[in-house]
Amino acid sequence: MEIQVERPWGRLVKKAWLKEIVLTLLEAEKVGGRVTVGVLLTGDETIQALNRSYRGRDEVTDVLSFPLEPESFPTPPGQLPYLGEVAISVPQAKRQAEEAGHSLDQEVAHLLVHGLLHILGYDHEEEEDAQRMEAKEAEILNLLPRT
Repeated sequence: MEIQVERPWGRLVKKAWLKEIVLTLLEAEKVGGRVTVGVLLTGDETIQALNRSYRGRDEVTDVLSFPLEPESFPTPPGQLPYLGEVAISVPQAKRQAEEAGHSLDQEVAHLLVHGLLHILGYDHEEEEDAQRMEAKEAEILNLLPRT
């Protein structure tokens, strides 16, 4: 698992917490074997640039997911399968946490779970899919220790 935390965000969100979230979700979703997932904690400027480049939206967002399509990029021999990457804007997460009245760790956990579920194929475009994804998010978040 690759976790990249741009400065100064490492003081606010610990890598061990991110790893626990990823491992809990992969276990809950019965993702077998060892895999690689990238997690990037960044600021508003970087997330806006990513959103502009990959989604055509020139605005700050809270989380972006980049699933890797295995058929378009097969796993090289001797490498762990790479599922994709999740990028989270820590300043946006902090604003949302304050607005919701809970901790930054709780907000980051929600965003990371949401992003990882997108990587695993969940979506929320249709109402039924949104309900299924929200239920799965709640289920996984309930497995995490309270912060």
